[in-house]
Amino acid sequence: MTDLLKYAIELVAVLLLALGIKGLSKVRSARGANQLAALAMGLAVFGLLLNYLGTSGISIAAWTWIIAGTLVGGVLGVITAQRVPMTSMPETVALFNGCGGMSSLLVALAAALYPAVLEAAGPVAVVSIVVSVFVGAITFTGSIVAMAKLQGWLSTPDWMQSRARHAVNIALAVGSLVGAVEMLRNADSSTGLWLVVVASGLLGIGVTLPIGGADMPVVISLLNSYSGVAAAAAGFVVGSQLLIVAGAMVGAAGLILTQVMCNGMNRSLVSVLFGGALGATAATGGGGGEYTNITSCSVEECALTLEAAERVVIVPGYGLAVAQAQHTLREVTRVLESAGIDVSYAIHPVAGRMPGHMNVLLAEADVPYEQLQEMDQINPEFPATDVVLVLGANDVVNPQAKSDPNSPLYGMPVLDVQDARTVFVVKRGMSAGYSGIKNDLFELANTSMLFGDAKKVLGDLLVELKDLGLGKK
Repeated sequence: MTDLLKYAIELVAVLLLALGIKGLSKVRSARGANQLAALAMGLAVFGLLLNYLGTSGISIAAWTWIIAGTLVGGVLGVITAQRVPMTSMPETVALFNGCGGMSSLLVALAAALYPAVLEAAGPVAVVSIVVSVFVGAITFTGSIVAMAKLQGWLSTPDWMQSRARHAVNIALAVGSLVGAVEMLRNADSSTGLWLVVVASGLLGIGVTLPIGGADMPVVISLLNSYSGVAAAAAGFVVGSQLLIVAGAMVGAAGLILTQVMCNGMNRSLVSVLFGGALGATAATGGGGGEYTNITSCSVEECALTLEAAERVVIVPGYGLAVAQAQHTLREVTRVLESAGIDVSYAIHPVAGRMPGHMNVLLAEADVPYEQLQEMDQINPEFPATDVVLVLGANDVVNPQAKSDPNSPLYGMPVLDVQDARTVFVVKRGMSAGYSGIKNDLFELANTSMLFGDAKKVLGDLLVELKDLGLGKK
């Protein structure tokens, strides 16, 4: 009866997880889908505990630790989810990926260091332990490095941009392979086990540390895929079919998302992992030089132009998240909509610092899902757009991606905002984006710069629009 109940729980959990992952593909259903996936993982934990119910090998003390750990982890997760600001969400996702990798690593280590498990382990279990340790260690250290870089705690050393890093990473990979072979030859070899742990952990650092901030969306989605692979391998270790299925689904979804991110940046995965930071090529590529023909304007001029517009497109970027200006932006768009102006948002797949960053940011401000339009959908509409308001975006609106073959951005799909009648760009200054190159959009005749913090500029713009009579019933 217990086995039947366990399999029923696992089947329900797998179905809920599949529905959850499917629902995450759409903004409207993403929140509910996330809750379904969380319920599925809760059932997974319950099913695994049910499998060991009544097992004589598990003491009351062990059950106490399991229950206490579950409660403490759950409370910490809730607190973290409620307190983390949107600007820190990429770092939080990287940390969660690292926690997933560490969990799989610890499960595999526990199995490898427990003699009774190794004695009964077959070849598949030993291989699963090796894979879980290897991928879990890389995921954990790589995710922690990614989080530290996004947080500004780490920067890439100069030597990590040289070819010497490849030799170091290859040596670490060989060390991991030697340890894995030793474990396969002798399952209870502690030397082989710890060699895999140390070498693969250092390899995660060595691969992630040279990667620049522009490529972080790709890295985060790839590490998410790694955490799924590690979880699937851990599922073989503990004999959990649900963990195997869930890990495989997460691994596949993360890999697909990684490819989508690479396509959105016109970058191959090989160039992201082994080519170093995108900005490193800017010095030798095209697109350099100083700005010579910049037109700036006042908030009043921007408000007058918006008042006369029929269609307005907002292009959000990481600068909007930094300024925490999404709620002020929503107030501005409400005023425009009350005046009969059509408002929509152009979402580039790699805007921000993680996949879907802008979608989540705008959802927090209660922006209607119908107004969020992907790049392929919105690009043909720019020629019929009166005003485009660019907020903190840079490389994703740079025309060099289509016009300059020598530019590091050349070939990257971008938003064609330059085709609109008028473009206003809100920036603190003239600093370059992650690519390290100038943006030709800023010098076009139909572009005007609004310098200042996005939240203050939008606040002033809101006041001006109301003074013009917009928003009054």
